[in-house]
Amino acid sequence: MTLPRDREPSLRILARPTDTNASGDIFGGWLMSWTDIAGSIVAFRRARGRIVTVAVKNFNFIQPVYVDDLVSFYAEVIKVGHTSLTVEVIVYAERNRAEDTCEQVASAHLVYVALDENRRPRPVPTTDN
Repeated sequence: MTLPRDREPSLRILARPTDTNASGDIFGGWLMSWTDIAGSIVAFRRARGRIVTVAVKNFNFIQPVYVDDLVSFYAEVIKVGHTSLTVEVIVYAERNRAEDTCEQVASAHLVYVALDENRRPRPVPTTDN
């Protein structure tokens, strides 16, 4: 499998030895944290300001992530409510970057809420504004 060529990742990070669990694989919480950050980048842009994570609707670990994998997070807003946004994040690991191939390692749907200056929910702007 190759990375999506029709869009840019929201985030890329290299998995390091300090990110491993007791079994030597990358710790699942590390992957979840970066997935939330990648999702929040597109949610912040779409909401045009402060957002907060309110739910992880699902998180699927498909393949393990290993030390020295280059991990790419592709995030896209898939639903916009009055104050909330749902973001899908698809995560790939490039295990041998010389061959330009990758494996999907995770997917998730996260929900964010737009906040005003008082940290209260606010409407998500329409795309026309």
